[in-house]
Amino acid sequence: MTALLYTVGVVTFVVAILVSIGLHEFGHLVPAKKFGCKVPQWFIGFGPTVWSKQIGETEYGVKAIPLGGYVKIVGMLPPGAEGLVEETTYDEDGEAVHKVRRSNTGLFTQLISDARAAEWEYVKQHDTDRLFYRLAWWKKVIVMAGGPMVNIAIAFSLFVLLFATYGNPRDEVVEPTVASVPACVIPVEELPRDCTASDPATPASEAGIQPGDEILSFNGQPFRDWDSFQSLIRANADGDAVIEVQRGDERLTLTTNTTVTLRQTSVEDQTLTEVGFLGVQPETHFATGGPIYTAIQMETMAVETVKALGQLPVKVYEVGRAIVGLQERDPESPVSIVGGGRFAGEAASSEAFPLTEKIVTLLFLIASFNFFIGMFNFVPLLPLDGGHIAGALYEGLKRGAARLLGRPDPGHVDVARLLPVAYVVGLAMLVMGVVLIVADIVVPLRLS
Repeated sequence: MTALLYTVGVVTFVVAILVSIGLHEFGHLVPAKKFGCKVPQWFIGFGPTVWSKQIGETEYGVKAIPLGGYVKIVGMLPPGAEGLVEETTYDEDGEAVHKVRRSNTGLFTQLISDARAAEWEYVKQHDTDRLFYRLAWWKKVIVMAGGPMVNIAIAFSLFVLLFATYGNPRDEVVEPTVASVPACVIPVEELPRDCTASDPATPASEAGIQPGDEILSFNGQPFRDWDSFQSLIRANADGDAVIEVQRGDERLTLTTNTTVTLRQTSVEDQTLTEVGFLGVQPETHFATGGPIYTAIQMETMAVETVKALGQLPVKVYEVGRAIVGLQERDPESPVSIVGGGRFAGEAASSEAFPLTEKIVTLLFLIASFNFFIGMFNFVPLLPLDGGHIAGALYEGLKRGAARLLGRPDPGHVDVARLLPVAYVVGLAMLVMGVVLIVADIVVPLRLS
């Protein structure tokens, strides 16, 4: 049964991500068709075609390697470049015959030339006004941003559902209400263990504080939140403590003396310090909210993701070192779709997770992967969508500046000149992807 549930979790996650990739590509396809571009292919996966169906001028299908997807929009590259003389003629069937004569030589020239030639394989004589590069710059932005925005929208929809019902695990709310009262004071270096006869009682239990009591003030001082209450206790050392509580319809004043014990002063700081100690555990719950709350949380996630993307090469390098045993794998290191699938499988098969937790964990994984896919594709480097968006914005700025200054139209920005960068970035993405997939098999992270 455990193996079956594990498989169900993995398959559900992988299918959800592949569906998200397909919707990402529709995010490009729909506006591209709306603006009149020719779109001959829409595929999930790479490699040999497993299944496809021709609908109108577009072939929709699935390929054998489920590690991404693509939509073919004709005319992404303009038909001209420095150092090249290009000629386009058409045969009797209206198919483009793209000829390139080189005025100089070199590897990059050859790569760019081949890429331009490949663009024209799908062009017929009546398609010349349907090429992507001829679109207005703002239309190019909409087409290229459509894909990652679909992933962001999927993430937003799932996060809204989760935050409004289950709550946000990243945003824990601590209430000034007592959840439990430990019976004794246990030295921090001996935690966790049960109380023994030699352990002194906690000041809270001696004062008669009970679960459900709402703390109103400490030594006559009201407080804003639980952290403020905790600070008052810690600063009190072993002094008198007068605690005002609300218990049902009664307001009670309880007295005791706080004791001094070693404790961490914060989650981040592991240093043990002698502080005042009362012995109460507060009630906590995950913060909830609707669309506005979700948007604010995703803004924070976006900032964190941008920082993480800046550190991605270093993180992947460290993962590589972990593969060969030179260091332990960081629990916060990035994972591939294989790692995400393992998380989903562990959540689905874990006996410690009730059904609700299993579903919530899976939805959080799908939402988080979609958010990352969307943010990653906005990186302003080819071959990512963000590289094309950057080129379109640059074109808009150039043409706008020329109009303002009364200069001739500079024409379309030739993104083909950046293809060498695209090949380097693409190779780097491939290497990082392989490293993460191998790591998720050899030194996998666990959900808990």
